[in-house]
Amino acid sequence: MHWSSSTTLLLLNALTAIAADDSVFSKASNDSLLWGPYRPNLYFGLRPRLPKSVTTGLLWGRVEDFTEVQHLIRYTCEQNEDMAGYGWDKYDPRSGGVQTVKDKGNGIDMETSFVKFDEGRSGWGARVKGTVRKDAQPSLGSQDDVQEDLKTAVFITVGMEGLGSMQVLEAEAGKDLGFEKEVVLDGQAQGLGEFRITISESKGSFNHLKHPEHGHPSYRSKPLDHTLVHTVQVPEEALWQSKALVFSSIKTTIDGYVEEYTQEKMPPPWQTYTIQNMPGIGNFHMIQKVFEGPFEFDIFYTPGSTDNTPSSEDLTSEIEKVTKSFASKYAEVLAPQAPFKDEAHLEFSQSLFSNLIGGIGYFYGDQVVDRSYATEYEEENEGFWQEAEEARARIQPKLEGPHELFTSIPSRPFFPRGFLWDEGFHLLPIVDFDPELVWQILSSWFNTIDEDGWIAREQILGNEARSKVPQQFQTQYPHYANPPTLFMVLEALLDSAVPKARGGIADQQVLGISGLANPNSMKSWLAELYPLLQRNFDWYRKTQFGDLKSYDRSAFSSKEAYRWRGRTPQHILTSGLDDYPRAQPPHPGELHVDLMAWMGMMSRSIKRVAEYLGETEDAERYAKILEAIRRNTDDLHWSKEEQTYCDATIDAYEESVHVCHKGYMSIFPFMTGLMGPNHEHLGAVLDLIANKEDLWSPFGIRSLSKKDEFYGTEENYWRSPVWININYLIVSNLLNIAQQSGPHQAKATNMYTSLRKNLVTTVYESWKETGFAWEQFNPETGKGQRTRHFTGWTSLVVKIMSMPELKKGSGHDEL
Repeated sequence: MHWSSSTTLLLLNALTAIAADDSVFSKASNDSLLWGPYRPNLYFGLRPRLPKSVTTGLLWGRVEDFTEVQHLIRYTCEQNEDMAGYGWDKYDPRSGGVQTVKDKGNGIDMETSFVKFDEGRSGWGARVKGTVRKDAQPSLGSQDDVQEDLKTAVFITVGMEGLGSMQVLEAEAGKDLGFEKEVVLDGQAQGLGEFRITISESKGSFNHLKHPEHGHPSYRSKPLDHTLVHTVQVPEEALWQSKALVFSSIKTTIDGYVEEYTQEKMPPPWQTYTIQNMPGIGNFHMIQKVFEGPFEFDIFYTPGSTDNTPSSEDLTSEIEKVTKSFASKYAEVLAPQAPFKDEAHLEFSQSLFSNLIGGIGYFYGDQVVDRSYATEYEEENEGFWQEAEEARARIQPKLEGPHELFTSIPSRPFFPRGFLWDEGFHLLPIVDFDPELVWQILSSWFNTIDEDGWIAREQILGNEARSKVPQQFQTQYPHYANPPTLFMVLEALLDSAVPKARGGIADQQVLGISGLANPNSMKSWLAELYPLLQRNFDWYRKTQFGDLKSYDRSAFSSKEAYRWRGRTPQHILTSGLDDYPRAQPPHPGELHVDLMAWMGMMSRSIKRVAEYLGETEDAERYAKILEAIRRNTDDLHWSKEEQTYCDATIDAYEESVHVCHKGYMSIFPFMTGLMGPNHEHLGAVLDLIANKEDLWSPFGIRSLSKKDEFYGTEENYWRSPVWININYLIVSNLLNIAQQSGPHQAKATNMYTSLRKNLVTTVYESWKETGFAWEQFNPETGKGQRTRHFTGWTSLVVKIMSMPELKKGSGHDEL
């Protein structure tokens, strides 16, 4: 796998020619957000926010048993590895933080710290610290003291995407036995210019570091108190497969040992499972250290403009500074309020938020899109879902791009990519902490928009992202929408600059937002973004419209009605509420109350943006659309018989009828802030939420009524579980009603107080028991379920904790 001398010479000549063009290797701006753990699918993976650049990764595993090693090597975050919990304890994207990985299966806790020196202008430092767990078990047949003698192999990988070069300094000196002291890589890359990466051992917290010794003759040629380096040149599209590349190098070592010593006389596992020691020039470098007992080492990245590499003492000092700074900033903007002001809830709150913001990633690559615009995709005929399925089987989608996206993610092990409707919820807590970071993420999302105004609902960019997604779910369709939650974030940002009167989800007291340092900067940013917002808004209205003209439907407006495209009898994946019960069979005349409510929120948001920018005519247009949606929501979706909001469909007699499955669907107009404190239907909506035989549970609001025939059936994804994102909308709007005079103020106050406490307790107890935040929660037991380490919108519990405590009103039953 190493280069021949002729290949090396050709590459060096090419790089010399490329380097003559200053624009190729020009240095990136001094952006404090340039570098970060932007490979969130890895337990620890750093990279800059540049399309093709330097990437790093960390692998480790216990190496004491020949039969288990390959299953114990950690690299990508996985659902089913034997972890007692993992994630960032404290993290600020501008300065860094500390992460702990409680690796029960390997018997070791890994602490990975990452900090930026001088806001990134002087580079960054990372510390990897391994501590043997108290519950670590001896390997099979071993009599050793596991606390002192546990053998761990650690691998650092450094890859170079695109144009650039990297080489190991003093490679010749390290070729024989490995590197006795530090390992230094020098390189240059697009957008970074010249840089240096240094891997050095640090005693740090430990009196001494131990490396395994043994009497096998293999030790003489590869002593394990040295650091091993293997440099290779691989195709760019294979760089993300670090684990496979490390295993390939190890396999070469094993094959050599078998040939030299035979299978009966092999070295011990900690010697056998070592990479080749072949440092040099290439686009992928593997660095291995082998430890016995606890360990610690440091990694430093220094740009070419920096004269000196920081020391381990500098790194220790900076880690302490960063963690203290985070705690101080967090206390100002997101500190839990009563009754959650104890240290345990503060630690919980900081952890969930740090994992949300520490899960932000940078993604670059092509995506699979079907732009055939097949007539079947218009979904105009009865049986349209069957026609659409046949079209999808017939049409071959194509790769588009490359595109880039800077985004947070729902879950590092299971959903390590951008999801459109998740992202709006993710950004609401981050607005409080770092509004300008949110600007950058929103800009990145809206920059993926096409000329029609479509944004792909799932951003699966590149081979690495696609490796986590079944093939049948990879293709994106330009007629498919998703809840436009990014517009909620625009309202939140506007509240931070110009607080508005109460009356919606974005009320400043609901969101608890700190002021922006420079509102004028936000106005400039919004002015630049505004045309994209308009294009996206118009795309929703053009592609997701509902049919009012073909049927006898009486409504205030003849235009405002909406229907999700992408429907099947079992699902509307585009709605986000996948298996929630809908009309059967599907019909092109359906109207969906949740989409209507989302469009109301979207109209209100873009109206406020237009007002803020002084676009008076636009603001008047959006105000009229908002009013028409409010009126039509009641005209088209309120069922007098059921006293709730419902979808509508067309029956066998071509009549419009309501389809009512009480649950989240029924309260969307309330959750999106379309109902004020004096709305005529507010009382009925609150009664539905508070009814213990319908939606109320001790653990949060159920997704579907207990009385519904589909409650808890089939996939049971949105047919009973408690979801924190929807509960956040409910509790926020209860607070909004509770803080205004009206006939339902006392009831809303009691409901808010009880629901807030129930939600925090549910997520906290599950986190305390399992070490993880979960995708959803069981409405009967409160236990977390489905995807674990779901630190996306479940992290909204930190905002719920930071909401004010209200005194309960009188005259209403306890909940």
